[in-house]
Amino acid sequence: MSTQHGSPDRPGVVDAPRRGRGLAPRLPLGMADFTRRGFRVDRPQPREHLERHAKSFLTGYNLAAAHWPHVRAAVDTMPAEERGFAHEGTAMYAGQRDVFTRGRSVAALLAESGADYPHLIHVGAGWALAVSGLPLPVRLTDTPLLRWLAYDGAGFAEVFFGGRRALRRRAERAGADPLRLIRLAGSGRALWFMTAGDPDDIQQVIAEAPAAARPALWSGVGLASAYAGGVPPAELDTLRAHSGAHVGHLVQGVVFGATARTRSGIVPAHTALACERIAGTTPDTAAEWAARAAADLGERADVTAYLRWREGVRALGA
Repeated sequence: MSTQHGSPDRPGVVDAPRRGRGLAPRLPLGMADFTRRGFRVDRPQPREHLERHAKSFLTGYNLAAAHWPHVRAAVDTMPAEERGFAHEGTAMYAGQRDVFTRGRSVAALLAESGADYPHLIHVGAGWALAVSGLPLPVRLTDTPLLRWLAYDGAGFAEVFFGGRRALRRRAERAGADPLRLIRLAGSGRALWFMTAGDPDDIQQVIAEAPAAARPALWSGVGLASAYAGGVPPAELDTLRAHSGAHVGHLVQGVVFGATARTRSGIVPAHTALACERIAGTTPDTAAEWAARAAADLGERADVTAYLRWREGVRALGA
């Protein structure tokens, strides 16, 4: 199990886009390298799979910088499975524009691609809030429920750039604050990348976190297992077994990941596999659960509604 943090040549130092410097014209694809991140590199197949997703995110950011404000056509030239990650990157770029120019670039991106990638765009906007160094909440979208995914994206960005130390710090600070717990779920997604999807490593890291933080972390891991994938069926079985009393949160994350995939119309085999092995269902049924759980919440945009949405999914997936 790797214990590195930040860059291997500068332990503890991360290379996130510098705060307060405005929009970066380009993000180097080397930022996705697991060695550079201090992530697990002893699992070559999951590493290659997940690094490809991370590079797609960075490519999406760069395409947005090159083609703004019309980026969809450029993203659609990428492999189908990678377009969601690329839209996450375009949303980080749009979110930075909003942070530094007080514009409505995320809203414009939602108008262009929100029918297919609303979840990823909201998550990507949260990356921008994290690397800007500004306190949340900054301006969130008006979208009911999904607006809170920006906090999830911020939590992912913090841990992707900050490694295990950042995850421990985020877990220790979470407490019972719902916004911090949503952010922590994003940290759980980043844990999937950090560990290259190793279920034993994931279990150990979460077991070392405060008890109050564990459900959110398992939720994030579940989402990443379905959306990003990269591990064989037996490891998904182990992951479910390791989640123990938190299996409902793991399943809820899988449902959210499958819902985002089905919304785009591009559902890779690893999403169906995670649904089958962890949630005992199919991606289409998982998406139906998410819709049913949200049905009674109407147009509510408060954080309590978002938490109730997650609770409803857990009840349906039990």
